[in-house]
Amino acid sequence: MGKIFRYECKRLLWNKFFAGLLLVLLFYGWQVLTGATILGVSHTAPFSPWSFGDYLSRMVPLLWIGSLFFLTFFTSGKARRAAVLTDAAPMESRRYALVRCAAALAGTALLALAVLTEAAVFYGWYFGWHSWGELVLPALLALVPPLVFALGSGWLLGRLRPWLVYVWMLIPLALLALPLPDALSVWNGRFFTEFPLALGTLDPDFVLPASVLTVQVLLLAAGLLLLWRRPGLARTQRRNLAGK
Repeated sequence: MGKIFRYECKRLLWNKFFAGLLLVLLFYGWQVLTGATILGVSHTAPFSPWSFGDYLSRMVPLLWIGSLFFLTFFTSGKARRAAVLTDAAPMESRRYALVRCAAALAGTALLALAVLTEAAVFYGWYFGWHSWGELVLPALLALVPPLVFALGSGWLLGRLRPWLVYVWMLIPLALLALPLPDALSVWNGRFFTEFPLALGTLDPDFVLPASVLTVQVLLLAAGLLLLWRRPGLARTQRRNLAGK
C-alpha cells in the first residue's frame, strides 16, 4: 500500500503540470493578497477571518480545477484501459482505488497548504501578524468541504465519462455569476463580504450561521461518501472493459 501510494503521489506531483499550477496559484494568490486582502473586506482588518475567508474563496476555483486535474490521471481513457491490468495485481481493487483517491487528496492538500503558507508570509511580512488560531475556522469552512466534494464528485463523473471531469471544472466559475441563496453563499464568496455588513458592527467577530454550517457539513459528507463508494463501481467498469 505504502509503495503504491508513494508511486501515485510521485506521478501526480513530479511533473510540469503540478509545477505550473503551483506557480499560477501563488502568482494569483499574491495578486489577491496585495490588491484586495490588504485593504480588508467589508470594513474589516486585512487579517480578520472575513478578509482571510474572502481570499480563500477567490482561490477555491483554481484549487477545485487543480484537484480535478489530478483525477484525470486516473479517469482518462488510457488509465481506464490500464485498470484492466491492475485487476491482476494481488491487492484488492477497492484498496487500490482508495490509494489513488488518497494520492489525489494529498496533492490537493499540498496546493491548499501552498495557498495558506503564502497568506502566512503576507501577513507576517506586511503586518507582523501571526495569530493563526483565529483563522482556522474560516480556513476549514472555505477549503475543506468544496475540495473534498470536488474530489468525490469528480471521481464519480470521471468514471462515468472522462470528459465530464473537464466540464465539472467550470462549476465554481459558474457559481460566481449565480445569485446563490445565503446558505450557499460561501461558494461564491458572498458570505465573507456581505454577512459582516449585516451584523451592523465595525470589524465584527466571525459568526457562522447554522444554515451555512449545515450546508458545508452536508457537502463534506457527500464528498467523503462519494470517495468511499466509488471504488466498487470502478471495479465493475474495469470488468466491463476486460470483457470487451
